Amino acid sequence: MSSSDTTAVTVRSPRRALGWGFFLSELGVLFRRRRTQAMLGALAAVPILIAVAIRVTGGDGRGPAFLDRISQNGLFVGMTALVVSIPLFLPLTVGVVAGDSIAGEASTGTLRYLLVSPVGRIRLLVVKFASAVVFCLAATLTVSLAGILAGAVLFPIGPVTLLSGDTVDVGEALLRALLISVYVALGLLGLAAIGLFISTLTDAPVGAMAATVVVAILSQVLGQLSQTELLHPFLPSYHWLDFADLLRQPIDWSSFAGNAWLQLAYVAIFGALSYARFATKDVLS
Repeated sequence: MSSSDTTAVTVRSPRRALGWGFFLSELGVLFRRRRTQAMLGALAAVPILIAVAIRVTGGDGRGPAFLDRISQNGLFVGMTALVVSIPLFLPLTVGVVAGDSIAGEASTGTLRYLLVSPVGRIRLLVVKFASAVVFCLAATLTVSLAGILAGAVLFPIGPVTLLSGDTVDVGEALLRALLISVYVALGLLGLAAIGLFISTLTDAPVGAMAATVVVAILSQVLGQLSQTELLHPFLPSYHWLDFADLLRQPIDWSSFAGNAWLQLAYVAIFGALSYARFATKDVLS
C-alpha cells in the first residue's frame, strides 16, 4: 500500500467515528459493561419478585397502585413494578449511567484520546446524552417486559379494565404498557441531563453518580412538602407517576405533553450548562 493510500485510510477512519458508528460504538460499550447488565438484571428482578410474592401470599390489596389487580390479570405486574421502581431504582440506574458519562472517561484517562480525533466536544456530549436516553428506555422496557412475562407465567392474562371503566383487549393493553414505558423513560430525561452536567464538573464518577441520585431524591422530597408547593410544577420528578391518564378511554395526552415539555426544558438548560462547562474543561490535566 502506498503512502497516499495509508493517509486516506487514516483520514477516513476518524470521519466514520463522527456519524452513527461513534454512537453505536458508545452504545456497545455501555451495554457490554457488567455494571449495566447487572443494573438491568436488578430492574428485571423487581417485577419478578412482586409476581412471586403475590402468587405465594395471595396479597391483601395493600401496597402500590395496581397491586390488587395482579391476581386477576398478570398484565398489571409490569405497571405495578414501574410504580415501585420510579421513586428509587430507575433514578439510581439513570444516575449511574449519566454521572459516569464524562467523569468516567476523565478518570480512566480516555477522555483526552476521544477528543484528539475530530469528534468534537459538542458531538461527544450529544452522543453521551443520546446513549443515556437509550438506557432510560431500555431500563423502563426491562421492568415492563419482565413484569408482563412474569405475569403471564404466574397469572391469567386477559382483557384489561381501564381506570375509566372501559375494557380493552390484550393487544391494546400491551400497546398501553409500551406507551407507559415510553412516558416513564421520557420523565427520566431531565435527570439524565442533570447527571451529564454534574459529570462535566468532576473527574470522580462515583461522586457524579451519587450527586445525580441525590438530586432525584431531593426532587421527590420537595414534591411531598406543602411548603414548597410553588416549586412542584418545576421539579424534574413532578410528572413521574402521572401515567394513569394513559389508562383511560380515550387517552388524555395532557400529562404526557406536560411531562415532555418539562423534561425538554431541563435538557435544554442543563445541556447548555454542560457545554459551557465542557467547552472550557482542561482534559489534559
